[in-house]
Amino acid sequence: MSNEKTNIGKEPVYDARKLGFGRMGILGFQHMFAMFGATVTVPLLTGLSVQTTLLMAGLGTLLFHLLTKFKVPAFLGSSFAFLGGYAAIAPMGQDGANLEMLPYACLGVVFAGLLYLVLALIIKVVGVAKVMKLFPPVVTGPIIIAIGLCLAPSALNNCATCWPLAIVALVIVIAFNIWGKGMAKIIPILLGVVGAYIVALLLGNLAGVSWITPVDTAKIADAAWIGLPIDWSQTVFGGVDFGETAKITAALTTMIPIAIATMMEHIGDICAIGATVGKDYINDPGLDKTLIGDGLATSLSSLFGGPANTTYGENTGVLALSKVYDPRVVRIAAYLAILFSFSPKFAAVINAMPFGIVGGISFILYGMIASIGVRNMVEAQVDFQKSRNVIVAAITVVCALGIKFSAGMGADVVNSLDGTVSFDVAGVTISLSSLAIAALAGILLNALFPDKDEVKSVEMDTEKQDKK
Repeated sequence: MSNEKTNIGKEPVYDARKLGFGRMGILGFQHMFAMFGATVTVPLLTGLSVQTTLLMAGLGTLLFHLLTKFKVPAFLGSSFAFLGGYAAIAPMGQDGANLEMLPYACLGVVFAGLLYLVLALIIKVVGVAKVMKLFPPVVTGPIIIAIGLCLAPSALNNCATCWPLAIVALVIVIAFNIWGKGMAKIIPILLGVVGAYIVALLLGNLAGVSWITPVDTAKIADAAWIGLPIDWSQTVFGGVDFGETAKITAALTTMIPIAIATMMEHIGDICAIGATVGKDYINDPGLDKTLIGDGLATSLSSLFGGPANTTYGENTGVLALSKVYDPRVVRIAAYLAILFSFSPKFAAVINAMPFGIVGGISFILYGMIASIGVRNMVEAQVDFQKSRNVIVAAITVVCALGIKFSAGMGADVVNSLDGTVSFDVAGVTISLSSLAIAALAGILLNALFPDKDEVKSVEMDTEKQDKK
């Protein structure tokens, strides 16, 4: 037992039950805090309900785990990829959310989620091996790196709102991750959030220090303890008039193409989780099953007025830091999200958290994602003495970062707009995100160039498998 405690945070843990229920619960809280900031940001930007978002994130995660045979330690939170679609269909006004059009936007996302099933069927028919030949480490590695780097500006923007709190959170995370002992070593994110939150209350609220952002305690005091998380009028069932064909058509043509980007991101995220954990989730439980889980979770969430779901890079970062890879811990986070979705008071406590704290936590998590991409290529022994590999990786990364942040591609840093590649098909404007273009460019170049590297799956260490 003493040796087991010594190795906590140092050796991978595939069965968290040996840590005890109490520790598992704390680890679940950490995962919930990691996803919370980004998850609730989407409803805040679109007008969707925060409580509904939490409920559907929890239910979507549990559905994903069920469909993937409880093997993949992934948390499904709100997807940012559809923000442009929501803005086009149900733009926020000075008076707040566009409650009339939000259900129509959600209907479009429902069908976007169903597109995942089409790709899953293709994989089922032709085989994952043939499909994954399109996604060797020289393609997926740079995509994973790009996911982390594309998220980096949002971390810095949040940090800029209060650098002292960001630094406090970051220092706590680093200190406990490197020098922490036992349980403290595997919950650095949670400790960073709690520690920085206490500093904000003591210095910002009680002491009135001007350079520390205070916690908005008024919102916490005004919030009710218990409340239903779903407003029927904002669901597809209660808010969509199916006689309004023009509104429905606009929603479908706007939202469905976005799924092309999110499916590419899904593959990159699954590769990132697999590289972090050391298991080949592409083949077991299978990419088709992970796609079905993600797609159905997205459709389910949108039916009831929640945002699209996606596998969360933030939680992948938590896996990398804690080295606790048991999906049970992630499911605890899902249970907690469902529980707290019925408490407006809890949502207010989290929403009152200064953005500087979120920035400090994100600072390291997003960097961890990019580092995983590098590690993925190193472990696969990608040969960068080959010019073809250098070119594939270079163009993939530049497409991802260049398109996202280029003003010439429609990016507007001030208004938080990402650049896209847009074109018209039969009078319908289709916009592809930078990550989608990067993935397509990497896949195409790798397929065209000769002297391909042999595709190697992530090797599964049988000694580390869960004991059934």
